[in-house]
Amino acid sequence: MPDRRVGVLGASSLVGAYLLPQLVAAGWQLHAFSRQAERMGAAKAAGITWHRPPGQSNTDNAVIACSDWISLAPIWVLLQYFSWIATCGAQRVVAVSSTSRWIKTASSDPGERLLAERLAKGEQDFINWASQNRIEWIILRPTLIYGDGRDRNISSMARFIQRFGFFPLLGEGRGLRQPIHAREVAIACHLALEARHIANRAYEISGGETLTYHNMVYRVFEALGRRPRIVPVPLWCFRLAVAGARLLPPFRKLSAAMAERMNQDLVFDHSTASRDWGFSPGPFKPNFGVNQVPFE
Repeated sequence: MPDRRVGVLGASSLVGAYLLPQLVAAGWQLHAFSRQAERMGAAKAAGITWHRPPGQSNTDNAVIACSDWISLAPIWVLLQYFSWIATCGAQRVVAVSSTSRWIKTASSDPGERLLAERLAKGEQDFINWASQNRIEWIILRPTLIYGDGRDRNISSMARFIQRFGFFPLLGEGRGLRQPIHAREVAIACHLALEARHIANRAYEISGGETLTYHNMVYRVFEALGRRPRIVPVPLWCFRLAVAGARLLPPFRKLSAAMAERMNQDLVFDHSTASRDWGFSPGPFKPNFGVNQVPFE
């Protein structure tokens, strides 16, 4: 078998926890990059060499011969590694972005609008750099990522329910959603890396089930083993509830803007990814087991 080496930026992320074992099982030799490299490397997993990202210390800028790369870091962060990745001999890079670049452009929350701008600029910078250096690029834009109690979306909802015993809903919560498990985002990264017949494309990758926001909240209650208590509230009341919740550390990143989208359809077609490289996501199955306690 030819030498198969891949560099993974953001390797200790939620998606990285699923991606690395998949790549090792497929015969890849991994160079995994994380600010937590020392702690992660203590596991001494076969096929994985851990590094701190370039620039973290005087010894982190060594050139690693590696033609294939996957970036799980925020796509705007990838900019600072462009020159170094090119020096390492990059020929193909798969980068994860987000459908938030489309969803949050008109948000009432300035922070969300800034996020959309950073995603859009990060994608364009990545495309320009790769094109100028004749490097194949793939951008993946997942929808609402969940999994293991480590995400910022479904887990924040679960924490709220655990703490307060109910969940506030603006209107009827009819907006459609397509949550995607981190495991499936990892599978998409792997499939896109291996699909050598496609390059220089961006793909939306959504979950395999489309359900209303109301039903999504109901499923979270069920996964927590709690009787659903979904309380319709006016927008001003929701904003007040969020403002109060944000005083507690687990809820500091909650935003009232999420209420404004509860009745908006946020649906993305992943059929192109299915056609081009066999992407086949499953239904929404939140799970908060013994090792996935959502409230801290």
